[in-house]
Amino acid sequence: MSHSPILIVHGGAWAIPEDMLEAHEQGVFDALQVGYSLLERGGSAVDAVEAAVAQMEDDATFDAGRGSFLTRDGRVQLDALLMDGATLRAGGVACVERLRNPIHAARLVLDKSPHIYFVGAGAEEFAHAHGMQLIDNSELVLDRERMRLAEAQKKERAGLPDLTFAGDDKSPETAADIDSHDTVGAVALDSEGRLAAGTSTGGTLNKAPGRVGDSSLIGCGCYADNSSAAVSLTGWGEPIMKLVLGKWATDRVQQGQSPEQVAPEAIAYLHKRLGGHGGMILLGPDGRYGVAHNTPRMAWGVCTSEGPRTGLKIP
Repeated sequence: MSHSPILIVHGGAWAIPEDMLEAHEQGVFDALQVGYSLLERGGSAVDAVEAAVAQMEDDATFDAGRGSFLTRDGRVQLDALLMDGATLRAGGVACVERLRNPIHAARLVLDKSPHIYFVGAGAEEFAHAHGMQLIDNSELVLDRERMRLAEAQKKERAGLPDLTFAGDDKSPETAADIDSHDTVGAVALDSEGRLAAGTSTGGTLNKAPGRVGDSSLIGCGCYADNSSAAVSLTGWGEPIMKLVLGKWATDRVQQGQSPEQVAPEAIAYLHKRLGGHGGMILLGPDGRYGVAHNTPRMAWGVCTSEGPRTGLKIP
């Protein structure tokens, strides 16, 4: 049975400033174009998600790939996950510093390894052994981010609460002025009715080296199963991980609730239980989808046979 393909992407849910709206809008549009052109030609959901996410990793607007936030010691550490809803195969990498496109490394893990998850140097070696070029970490670092890190660390030394990073789990309100969650992701339904999801991130500003957030963790920031739904999340990772929120949402779709009902419920649950902030794109096997966030803005877009639509949704 042939389906009408759908691609949904997000470029992060946070307080996106006015002067960055256009770049986010354009970045989302470009990702939709790249991914949907594959779906139109009969390509798989996995191919479309990988291509859309890679496009956003290469766009310095987003906190993924080049242009990501820096760790406390001034480096970029990247995490990504890709999941195929038809087979439940998944590939993830975390804390990689020498790969330009972690989503391509995730694809290699999905396709070429019996394992699901590689981290650090082991992930880089695996990707390199399968043909990916290793780069110098400095190629991922922008001056804009060096300045941003210096500013955050200056505030930290002055004893001001650093609102860009919720370091204290016990006080969710420290994340209220969300200024740093620009993770990218995509979900797709292809003409064969297969679902896929992918998420990629540079993590939070001034994070401790080695910290892994929700984005690349299966069932947390990303999940896909043809019998339920495909989901990608963005936001403050720690609360999302505690609730395994991606799987929480897809399970409810499997139980018969619609994605458009589940997405806002999931984000409300995140806030009610843990004071968490973020956003979600959720796509069911019948092509119905839900988009929700409780941050000031979320960059997102959807492409169907009727063409692309982007929106910086104000809740």
